Amino acid sequence: MEENNEKAEIYSQRVRAGKRTYFFDVKSTRSNDYYVTITESKRKFKDDSFSYEKHKIFLYKEDFVKFMDALQGTLDHVKSELLTEEALAALEAPVTEKEASYDEELKWE
Repeated sequence: MEENNEKAEIYSQRVRAGKRTYFFDVKSTRSNDYYVTITESKRKFKDDSFSYEKHKIFLYKEDFVKFMDALQGTLDHVKSELLTEEALAALEAPVTEKEASYDEELKWE
């Protein structure tokens, strides 16, 4: 079973965004098909401890192109129709990722 778990996770990329972290993971099925999971993780405080709330999207390979087209179209609309030039410039400025000051271990609810 451990061998199957190693095979299932192929690639992972993390994006920190304020109080949220997004994980983009490529996984494989038993039949060697591929899919992507997009997970939003948000840190929640309760009493003297914390945990993480997560939301996950499963994106299957037959939907990759449709998903990318819709996402790109949505982002293009926001950039061209909704943002001011100043806001757009601020979004396109390079961002440096701050070091986390808390334990990197994730706890899922």
